[in-house]
Amino acid sequence: MLEKIKYLTAGESHGKGLLGIVEGIPSHLEITEEYIVKQLSRRQHGHGRSNRMKIESDYAELYCGVRHGITLGGPIGLIIKNNDNKNWKDAMSVERNTYDKKITLPRPGHADLAGAMKFGFDDIRNVIERSSARETAMRVAIAAICRRLLDEANIIVCSRVIQILDIKDLEKPKIDIKDMNSCADKSPVRCINDDIEKKMVDAIDSAKEKGDSVGGVIEVICSGLPYGLGSYTQWDKKLQSKIAETLLSINAFKAIEFG
Repeated sequence: MLEKIKYLTAGESHGKGLLGIVEGIPSHLEITEEYIVKQLSRRQHGHGRSNRMKIESDYAELYCGVRHGITLGGPIGLIIKNNDNKNWKDAMSVERNTYDKKITLPRPGHADLAGAMKFGFDDIRNVIERSSARETAMRVAIAAICRRLLDEANIIVCSRVIQILDIKDLEKPKIDIKDMNSCADKSPVRCINDDIEKKMVDAIDSAKEKGDSVGGVIEVICSGLPYGLGSYTQWDKKLQSKIAETLLSINAFKAIEFG
């Protein structure tokens, strides 16, 4: 019987790097750094992404918990180095130094004000660095290991973008679910409709020229799940609540509907 899979991440956006620990992965699962890097590279794709993606290579090193390409059953540790740290050595040094530049103006809609008040910081950078979406790079690395486990169970998870701004692709996919990820990966906006893809790209470019941004909607499809995952017996055991908890912890994510 599988253990409950738990994970932790640590690290700051411009610090030395990101750390991750995942526990509950069974022994004898084949996993390689190359497989994880492939999933991390998918995170860096996408039209309109920030320039940070051009700086980071996002290579996750399997630091412990794996031997000869096989999981050992214990906690698995991973490390992703931040290439951009070289430009922030004084600002993000773990040792005391003479750096004295502080951020004091909180940004609306971010964790800045609440974080600074909660932890008593007079420098909002302490909040910004940890609440940054950079943390999701380690989540993807950890999720790649979990994806390998799903592969062994013949469970398929795929996704596509069905809306950017007010441009929607609501047509039912005409491709096999097994091919959806590879098809969506070829699109700069993960849209599998070529005509709508062009409109989405134009919407992003238009917003970028104005110094603005646009939201979108992602459809995630899962096939092959066995009966009995989660439980209706308690609110915190329901599969939907588990999925919602994870998704809603991603910066700027808003749940719309579970199908």
